Amino acid sequence: MNAIIDSIGIYVPEKKVDNHYFESILDTSDEWIRTRTGINTRFYAAENEYTSDLCVKAAQNLSDKYNKDLSQVDFIIVATTSGEQVMPSMATRVQTALNIPNAGCIDVYAACAGFVYGIILAKGLIAAGTHKKVLVIGAETLSKITDFTDRTSCILFGDGAGAVLVEASNENYIFEGLTESDGSHGKDLYLSYQNVPVNGEEVIADNKLHQNGRVVFKWAVTTLIKKIEELAGKNHLKLEDIDWFVPHSANIRILESICEGLNIPMDKCLESIRNYGNTSAASIPLAWYNGIESGKVKVDDQLLLIGFGGGLTCAGICLQNKIEKK
Repeated sequence: MNAIIDSIGIYVPEKKVDNHYFESILDTSDEWIRTRTGINTRFYAAENEYTSDLCVKAAQNLSDKYNKDLSQVDFIIVATTSGEQVMPSMATRVQTALNIPNAGCIDVYAACAGFVYGIILAKGLIAAGTHKKVLVIGAETLSKITDFTDRTSCILFGDGAGAVLVEASNENYIFEGLTESDGSHGKDLYLSYQNVPVNGEEVIADNKLHQNGRVVFKWAVTTLIKKIEELAGKNHLKLEDIDWFVPHSANIRILESICEGLNIPMDKCLESIRNYGNTSAASIPLAWYNGIESGKVKVDDQLLLIGFGGGLTCAGICLQNKIEKK
């Protein structure tokens, strides 16, 4: 069976945090942060606002904007690493809050690649003929698991959510995907609440994000240059055939290095890093949504989505945009 995505919704919390906030708590500056990361602002969830709340509001935004009846959804996938609980899952919390009867529910823990993993899984469920409407959400409240004493990482992260509805279709608009992982780098980007070694190396079990920025940067650039070319080839596309590249927005310098390595103009790369920070699983739908809202992304444009993050994980997919600006 074929699949289509023709609706999208997002939500970000009300609290907007610019770089000057960090000047009051760290030895840093607005210029230093912008120069090294490209980030101007990010949003933080309120104290009583959680990942599942952001998921619900993103799904409601999709429903309202595109007049979608979510009661017909038969499966919910939430990609996150910052849910308020491991059990019950964020997907079941969404199902209950939106009163979606009889929907299957799972959470995907693939860090910043999670949203694309969700689309790949949704396409598979539809192709198997077992499901027809799959709600895929990427959402994070990273501010709640950020170590604000770590000058190198706390400036990066923000909160947000994005949702798409993957539906059965007469024609196919979601094409070949790929997945990749390298567990040997597990210690280079992790979140642990139990003092269990990763690959024999001790971790800090404080339920905070920890990363080796230099290693992750190098791995991301090297891996994505290779995998973007591979994904385009799997879909019988040349890079110049792709209208928009939508990589995970981890750092503007990573995106610039990838574009330079592939000889892709930076203005063909959709990003959400400047205004939202690194929102992990939410960064790709945020960039996609704003590309549509700005008028850049048109119906029938060819898109290449690719996420990368903790695990280390990577997932990409090509699709034809069928979402209209509303």
